[in-house]
Amino acid sequence: MSTLDEEDRREYYRIEDRIALEISPLSASEALGTDLLQDTSPLFNLLSELHLSEFESQHLLRQLSDKDRTLAAFLKAQNKRIDLLSAVVAQTLLGQLSAPQPVVLSEGGLEFSRAEAVTAGARVAVKMVLMPQALGLLLRARITHCDRRDDGAYDIGAEFIDTTDAQRQLLARYILQRQAQQRRQALEQNEPSAS
Repeated sequence: MSTLDEEDRREYYRIEDRIALEISPLSASEALGTDLLQDTSPLFNLLSELHLSEFESQHLLRQLSDKDRTLAAFLKAQNKRIDLLSAVVAQTLLGQLSAPQPVVLSEGGLEFSRAEAVTAGARVAVKMVLMPQALGLLLRARITHCDRRDDGAYDIGAEFIDTTDAQRQLLARYILQRQAQQRRQALEQNEPSAS
């Protein structure tokens, strides 16, 4: 039985967003494997690796910054340059993927609409480019539901499976950053303009 507190937390880590999204069926070996999925696009794989390696080195940068502030400042500047390069790669990839579409995204999965049905229980690859952080993720998922709408399209839910800790934490960080950004934008829109 879920409590109100659990429901609040569930909603807190869920956002409505627009992302570039591609869903494709997994082969039997890919569906059962635990290795990271690889995409056919070298650019997408590069983008994904950039973010995973940056995430995995964050704790080292924090430790280093306690010992050598100058070196830590230099490495942060290099990280900024790499982030800018990953944004360029992401913009290139956006041209190869479908246009960003509305989704509801959480650490555990996503909901989206699409013209074609996907069988509930099917295992799929979910390829996402999350902007503006230029985060590219390729995750395994299981389709939880596929409901036909009145307009003929389908509302589809997918639960991420076999994600690594780094992938989960990257998703959580993205969601928290987007929530903060959306709150700031809402506050700015609600502030009366000074005359």
